[in-house]
Formats: sequence, C-alpha cells, structure tokens
Amino acid sequence: MSIARPREDRLALAVLIMMGAFFCFTLIDSAAKWLVLAGLPALQVAFIRYAGHFVASLIFIAPREGWSAFHSNAPLIQTLRALALVVGTIFNFFALTYLPLTITTAIFFAAPLLVCLMSIPVLGETVGLRRLIAVLVGFMGVLIITQPWSVDFHPAMFFSLGALCAASTYFVLTRKVAGIDNNPTGQIYTSGIPTLGLLPFVISGWVWPEGLIGWSLTIAIGFTAALGHSMLTVAHLYGEASKLAPVVYVQILYATAISWLIFAQPPDRWTILGTIVIVASGLYIWMRERKRT
Repeated sequence: MSIARPREDRLALAVLIMMGAFFCFTLIDSAAKWLVLAGLPALQVAFIRYAGHFVASLIFIAPREGWSAFHSNAPLIQTLRALALVVGTIFNFFALTYLPLTITTAIFFAAPLLVCLMSIPVLGETVGLRRLIAVLVGFMGVLIITQPWSVDFHPAMFFSLGALCAASTYFVLTRKVAGIDNNPTGQIYTSGIPTLGLLPFVISGWVWPEGLIGWSLTIAIGFTAALGHSMLTVAHLYGEASKLAPVVYVQILYATAISWLIFAQPPDRWTILGTIVIVASGLYIWMRERKRT
C-alpha cells in the first residue's frame, strides 16, 4: 500500500523547492535542444529523458520502497498525469527543434493562467471575474509572442502551445494526487509509463549520440528529470498549486542566460514584451490568491 505524506502549509519552503525544480526543467530543455540540433530525433530524446528518469527512480526508490512504490491509491490519475507529462515533453522537444529556448519558455509561462482555469473543474477551486480577466490578458501576451498574424509565424508554435496545455494538465493533476500517493509512486508512474509507451516508436530508428558532450547530456537528462519532478512533487505537499504556479517565472532568468550564452539566441523585443504581459497577469492572479487566504 502506498502511504502518502500529509500535506503541510509551508509556502516559503515550497517556493524554494519549486525554484530548484524549474532550474532542473530548464536544464532538461537545454540538453534536449542540444541533442536534437546534434541530429537525434526529438521522439528519441523524449524517450531518453524518461528512460533515464525511470532508471534513476528504480535505482534510488525500489531498494528503499520495495513493491509498494508500484502501487498507487489513484492509478487513473497517475496514468493521466504521466500521459499529460509525456505529451507535453514530446511537443516541447519538437518545438525546440525550430524555436529559441526563450520563446518556448515564455509561452510556457502561461501555465499558471491555464492552471487557474483548470483548477475550477478539476480541483473545485473558485475563480472570480478579476482573475478571469487577468487570464485573458495573459493570453494576449501569448499572442504577442507567437504573432500568428505575422509572416514570420512558425508552425512549431503550435507544438509549444500544445506543450503548454499538456504541462498545465500535469501541474493540476500533481496537486490533485498530492496527499493521496507518495513521491516514489509518482516517480515510478511518470517515468515508467512514458518509457514503455515510447520504446516501440524509437527502437527501430535509433541514433547514437556522438562525442563527450552528446553522451554526457544523454546520461544526465534523465537523472535531472528525476530530480526535478521529485522536487516538484515534494513542493506540492507544502503549498497549493495556485500559489506555487507563479514560481515558474524564475525560468526567465535560467532560460535567458542559457539561450544567450550557449545557443547565442537572446530574446527579441516581442518575446520580452509578451513575457512581461504574461508575468504581470500571473502575478496579479497570485496576489488575488494571497488575499483570499
């Protein structure tokens, strides 16, 4: 039987843990972009990311938890959570093949807005008119970044938007399952299901990485994912999803630095402007949440 740790109200600690989790996620995206640009198929990179995560979970979790880690008190939610995560990852890795890291990250910043909307039917939370308006303003920021009316619009933007929707679903389901299952069970589900599901699609066209950097990133990406998602799950034990969601904006610093220094792709003015609009909307929603508690 999977025994979950009880939820606690320790917001400051939850925020610090979330900051570490999103640093790991930025490293995952950066490694994925490097690998796909080096010639590895995006679907294979997604498999590597989850297979490494799964191996890390088995190494560090199975000896300590035993077979209880494979038993979930909410298997349907855990399965849907895993599927949402892998779909978001695949879409994101395809987007990173064509788009700068700053753009995919900026679009992802709209996740707190979607989490706010999805928390109504999924978590039973109440969202007032002002917060709904803030959500609409935030999506205007997404339009500023993607510019679907522009001749420079890239179809890969649709992959990034799909990743946004899937990731938001994952965050909401993470909160829903927190306190029901423990972290080890969540790690097994969110890494094992994608690994087994993707294997048949990548095995026949496998491409081996080249060079020390390629092999290093291939090995590290899965372990970084295991650490990041473990921190994410633990953070949700200490704080509510609606309060933790704006922490995603710390990726502004992470993604901009890595994109600029590693890929020589600084954010353009439209990405900066759209990001400001999205962040302002998200912070407004966060402040409204703080007043309600």
